[in-house]
Amino acid sequence: MKRLTQYIKDTRGEMKHVSWPTQKQAIVFTVLVIFISLLTAAYLGVFDFILTRLLDIFVV
Repeated sequence: MKRLTQYIKDTRGEMKHVSWPTQKQAIVFTVLVIFISLLTAAYLGVFDFILTRLLDIFVV
């Protein structure tokens, strides 16, 4: 139990040294991640659609 208590104390101490982003930075980075994720999903969706159509044409 002592080790767990010491671990929690050490963790709290380390968390004070963390450089946290401002609220504005967190919002900007979150929007950026969502935007890039949507672009990637759209790209993969279009690529998958095109390859599926090409396979339908040449295989069937």
